[in-house]
Amino acid sequence: MCGLSGEIRFDGRRPDLGAVERMGDRLAARGPDGRGVWTHGAVALGHRRLKIIDLSDLGAQPMTDAAGEITGVFNGCVYNYRELREELGGLGHRFVSTSDTEVVLKAYQQWGTACVEHFHGMFAFALVEHRTGRVVLARDRLGIKPLYLAETPGRLRFASSLPALLAAGDVDTSLDPVAVHQYLSWHATVAPPRTVLNGVRKLPPATVRVVEPDGSRHDHRYWQPSYTRRAEYADMGADEWRDAVLEALRTAVRRRTVSDVPVGVLLSGGLDSSLIVALLAEEGSQDLMTFSVGFESEGGEEGDEFRYSDLVARQFDTDHRRLMVPSDRVSTALDGAVAAMSEPMISHDVVAFYLLSEQVSKDVKVVQSGQGADEVFAGYHWYPRLAEVSREEEPERYAETYFDRPHTDLARILQPHMLPEDDVSGRFVREHMAAPGAQTALDAALRLDTHVMLVDDPVKRVDNMTMAWGLEGRVPFLDHELVELAAACPPELKLADDGKGVLKQVGRKILPHEVVDRPKGYFPVPAIKHMAGPVLQRVREALTAPEAQQRGLFRESYVAELLAAPDDHRTRRGANALWQVALLEIWLQTHGIK
Repeated sequence: MCGLSGEIRFDGRRPDLGAVERMGDRLAARGPDGRGVWTHGAVALGHRRLKIIDLSDLGAQPMTDAAGEITGVFNGCVYNYRELREELGGLGHRFVSTSDTEVVLKAYQQWGTACVEHFHGMFAFALVEHRTGRVVLARDRLGIKPLYLAETPGRLRFASSLPALLAAGDVDTSLDPVAVHQYLSWHATVAPPRTVLNGVRKLPPATVRVVEPDGSRHDHRYWQPSYTRRAEYADMGADEWRDAVLEALRTAVRRRTVSDVPVGVLLSGGLDSSLIVALLAEEGSQDLMTFSVGFESEGGEEGDEFRYSDLVARQFDTDHRRLMVPSDRVSTALDGAVAAMSEPMISHDVVAFYLLSEQVSKDVKVVQSGQGADEVFAGYHWYPRLAEVSREEEPERYAETYFDRPHTDLARILQPHMLPEDDVSGRFVREHMAAPGAQTALDAALRLDTHVMLVDDPVKRVDNMTMAWGLEGRVPFLDHELVELAAACPPELKLADDGKGVLKQVGRKILPHEVVDRPKGYFPVPAIKHMAGPVLQRVREALTAPEAQQRGLFRESYVAELLAAPDDHRTRRGANALWQVALLEIWLQTHGIK
């Protein structure tokens, strides 16, 4: 819901309203229903609105409280805003709208920066105290809503997307070697606060940053579950855990129905999205709209799972829509999907989400989606191997099973000026695994995947591709109370049944067994995986373009080797190596980065 932007000056100059407006123009797709700009002293705020809660103009932003003490811009949804509104009303606060944005302002007035601890939802916001000039930036616990930052001497800009900051101008677009190392190691993930550009950073999840008028600031991380067994759950057996997870998921799905417009579901036909449909049907949702996407086969690989999504749609009597995408549409949509990426992402389903969101946005403004369940409930194939090792052995085993390639391979891929001296990605993992608060090796791996890898791959993918079409994606498996419960769940219950065991037990209570016990599926886009003709042509153009030659990011011999056999080079995690290399270059060129 929406896109925000802003500028803070620390040098006594007025903020550049033209730059804030340019950021707003670049965020137009995220908020097609309204726009606004506000300035006071050294701060300017911009906003693009997608009307989901309080459809009237009373919900417009930037929003200033009635007393004129605080102004803010907000992106996301606070699902418990009605309960908080009632609580704050009892504490003496008065409201003029029915929006969750006004609740955020009043909650800050009541609780200060601790207001975030009262919110159930996904959000990024910026609040300005008129009297002090202090600016408060915050992001939700799981980083579902983004907040990018670009700082130069005397100035800080922020926005809901990286391309918006580029539109404002004066950004250092040189490449960050550490981020590129992570990109090539972790399936295109770059951990916060870094991005691939030296001049752009991102506020980490679960973080409140207070920026003072002189430019000083301090961060507070307000949430991090303990991945340990908790005393209050000590007597729970498998059935009790199943029931507890079911109830927590039921609550998470119900919370995400809060809206003044209809809410649909992206239904892949897998366990996770099917559970959402079943629970919404259980809640009595009428005329629930569900949406699935499929692609033409390539290289002998099927590109759709309609048989499963159709089964679920029939079982729960949904208003179901299927989108079959021909291979030539993939290549024509690729550039649009890349333009919508705040950071380069190589997963095939980026294009799938982009195309699906385009169609879904014609019917609804809000959808629920099943992202996050595999990380939260240990659904991936590498987790059993990690459960076998000690904490000391874990970083090496994690690298063997999760990394696309070892550090030593990067020397033949990257030009020397882009190669860090040591294995910076491996060091990041080792430090994370060694941090206190995880009981077993698997607990530490799930903590890393849920709070780092998930945030900057699947979660970012959903936000970028849905918001490119003014569609709000909600992810119930990342309800923070559900994540806390899953973090405390015994590893053996999550690993059972080849992964997500406790979640599959939930599914057996409410779903057809064919859906629960099917082989694990992914979101296949065969035209990309197998480098179909038009996609390969786009890749060749990017890697041989003058910009690529001038940038000199990759060794020419390596690029030539990949182009000579486009479908033969795979990373350890199965990614097409040519696609991974080319996508970074395509992204840089698409966003005008020389």
